[in-house]
Amino acid sequence: MDITPLVKSAIDARGRAYAPYSRFQVGAALETEDGRVFAGCNVENAAFPEGTCAEAGAIAAMVMAGGRQIRRIVVCGGGDTACTPCGGCRQKIREFAVPQTPVTMVSANGSVILVRTLAELLPDSFGPENLA
Repeated sequence: MDITPLVKSAIDARGRAYAPYSRFQVGAALETEDGRVFAGCNVENAAFPEGTCAEAGAIAAMVMAGGRQIRRIVVCGGGDTACTPCGGCRQKIREFAVPQTPVTMVSANGSVILVRTLAELLPDSFGPENLA
């Protein structure tokens, strides 16, 4: 599957991040099972660290549009080091994705740095099916 459109959306979202305190901009884009793409950026505020992560913004946009299943997700940070989702975002992704869902981390110019499945990022996870 071609992830180029998803990478572009994550890069564009990163460019819109509001990060005046950390100066660490992050963008994320996810694709739903029906092929729709939703993006988000990190948004900080003066009550640091009470901001929101890029992944959370993308997930909120998906849910608002009626989406419930993440097919794949891309996270774009700065530099050449992988910007992996924080622990809270890994759990948020898990709510709407299966353990085999690919999570791709890219640089600010779109170069793929790291690809992991959600299971590799969040082993032995707790998900909705655990409540059944």
